[in-house]
Amino acid sequence: MHALAGLPTADALISAKPVDYVIIALYFVFVLGIGVMARRAVSDSIDFFLSGRSLPAWVTGLAFISANLGAVEIMGMSANGAELGISTVHYFWVGAIPAMLFLGVVMMPFYYGSKVRSVPEFMFRRFGTGAHLVNSISFAVAQLLIAGVNLYLLGSIVHALLGWPLWVALLVAAAIVLSYITLGGLSAAIYNEVLQFFVIVAALLPLTLIGLHRVGGYQGLKDKVTEFATSAPASAGVPSAEQQLHSWPGQALSGFDSPFWSVVGIVFGLGFVLSFGYWTTNFVEVQRAMASNSMSAARKTPIIGSFAKMFVPFLVIIPGMVAAVLVKEIGELKAGGTPPGGASGEGVKYNDSLLLLMRDILPNGLLGVAIAGLLAAFMAGMAANISAFNTVFSYDLWQRYIRKDHSDDYYLRIGRLATVGATVIAIFTATIASSFSNVMDYLQSLFGFFNAPLFATFILGMFWKRMTATAGWVGLTAGTLSAVLVAFLSEDGFGSASLGVIPLSGQGAAFVAASAAFVVDIVLSVGVSLVTEPKPSSELRGLVYSETPREELVDPQERTMPWFRRTLPLAGISLGLVIILNFLF
Repeated sequence: MHALAGLPTADALISAKPVDYVIIALYFVFVLGIGVMARRAVSDSIDFFLSGRSLPAWVTGLAFISANLGAVEIMGMSANGAELGISTVHYFWVGAIPAMLFLGVVMMPFYYGSKVRSVPEFMFRRFGTGAHLVNSISFAVAQLLIAGVNLYLLGSIVHALLGWPLWVALLVAAAIVLSYITLGGLSAAIYNEVLQFFVIVAALLPLTLIGLHRVGGYQGLKDKVTEFATSAPASAGVPSAEQQLHSWPGQALSGFDSPFWSVVGIVFGLGFVLSFGYWTTNFVEVQRAMASNSMSAARKTPIIGSFAKMFVPFLVIIPGMVAAVLVKEIGELKAGGTPPGGASGEGVKYNDSLLLLMRDILPNGLLGVAIAGLLAAFMAGMAANISAFNTVFSYDLWQRYIRKDHSDDYYLRIGRLATVGATVIAIFTATIASSFSNVMDYLQSLFGFFNAPLFATFILGMFWKRMTATAGWVGLTAGTLSAVLVAFLSEDGFGSASLGVIPLSGQGAAFVAASAAFVVDIVLSVGVSLVTEPKPSSELRGLVYSETPREELVDPQERTMPWFRRTLPLAGISLGLVIILNFLF
């Protein structure tokens, strides 16, 4: 990676004018101002790590979706749109919404009602030390790797805007995120995420509308995609127009030749294992709901987020598809060429689709808003990773296993030091992300390693009281190792170190790795549980569904609310809308 080695880089990719820089500067003033104001509310560790459990549902709901609307979501999904087409919507309508609704309706009562400070702490109460330690370490490692992805793409924007060497851009971008999280903790992150949500929409909506106008509307886009797919050389491996313009059976996304196995892979691998594994057990997301001011608000947090989530594809996937037919370099890349330049300076990649589309179609002024929106997204994603990491590191690793029984101020200091340490490490993990042409391939592999086995352990332990503590850590460890093995044996699941024994690549390989992790975890957990001693039922209240009274899983205040503010009706409306969208596309 030449830029990180300090070698000369190309000129700025985007030609910004003074008006664009003024808009970007104003945005940063707001970001740091929120950090300074949030610092006044931080008096103890609960304030720093969980916002004192004081935020309303609409704030945590927008923060919930904004925390996920980071660099990976925007650059990765637009890259998928450019490369694969409309089947990328499965990451939203199959691979997110159902799991988000399940989290709000079924699982948040356990998380919020138990008053745990993190997801690994819930694992400790259910399974004890073994599973807790495995989960804490794997989660901490995952957040450092994913924060590196967000930081790499954030640095790429600064590089594209200013032409700085990428290593300088990484340092500047890291310093900005570090400033407001260290100042205000989770509150600063959440309130910035709410601001960032609106900035992101303001950035991407004009890009989508202008891009569609340039290609003659959605029908014009379909015509141009069809023309490109028909004329592209066979050696380029461009998906057919049918696969790019219809979400089902989704062979362009899954990589399966068979329509049947493609649907199975998407529904089970993505829609069940990866999706539920990510949304229901990922503390980055759950932390936002746990900062809510009531059980009702905590349950509605992911449900409110689901309404925004289902329309995000129109802001990220459609521009990616437009870039593939409108931007010369992306078209050349898709046709099998190797155009020079790009944000990395080492050649154009699909990750550059949005940047190049912005360069080609946005006037100055709107360009500044778009750049601010991308910066907002990348900072939101990285801030979410870092704020979740510092909580788990401070509470679940440092306090439990290294230095117990110290003052609250001591753990608050540890949290701030962990924030600094995580940001520094993310600068180095950013170099790993830079080696992938499509960061979604890398991310889906990570989710298969860490989230899929955790979901298997969680779901079995929550609904089967016979599952034992030994089964918890054995299943979790074996599931993670099996996902790593499948990725290592596939064509490129482990980058250049892959053996290529399994003829699968990209995101299809990630689906199979996640499915393997889930199955191995479930089978071993059941087997080990049958030969080991379970906890007595009296210790499972609030941890296992069958042992928890129904009245502890709902907020009695909901009965006094109008129907449109209640958890179940909102979830039903969201599910109905996403089913309609699946039929339409």
